[in-house]
Amino acid sequence: MEEIANLLKETRKESGIELSEVSKDLDINELILQNIEEGKIGSFKDVFLLKTYISNYAKYLGLDPDKIIDEFNEYLFEYTSKIPIKELEKTIELNTKEIDEERISSPYTMPKVKSKKGIYILFYILLFILVILAIFWSVNQITVDKNNAYVFNYRK
Repeated sequence: MEEIANLLKETRKESGIELSEVSKDLDINELILQNIEEGKIGSFKDVFLLKTYISNYAKYLGLDPDKIIDEFNEYLFEYTSKIPIKELEKTIELNTKEIDEERISSPYTMPKVKSKKGIYILFYILLFILVILAIFWSVNQITVDKNNAYVFNYRK
């Protein structure tokens, strides 16, 4: 990465362009360009965005952006291939455990959860019975000795 950073920095200086001018022309923060020229790729979270910055910067300076990006990809490959296998396996194992905990199951493999349908059914049956009783009670109140309530039976 230092080779790429030095190439970009030297080309810019040879062209007599200030970093602030490049920042203004490319609409890239000056601090970002400074980090690229110093080879501080650790300050970037997104490698793809960093590649875009490097490509645009190289194109601006008149360099071959594809060649620069190929060199950057080789650097990344060398950098990432130096990570010990045991660390990779440990990370994969941790990620796998997290995935298993959040795993989506089919209806056939999901643990059976006791549903509350029985409570709802019981509630609706009781409600139905109360409605029926209320209807019978009101009909019974309206009728007197099986006669209409409008007809009064007087006992003498």
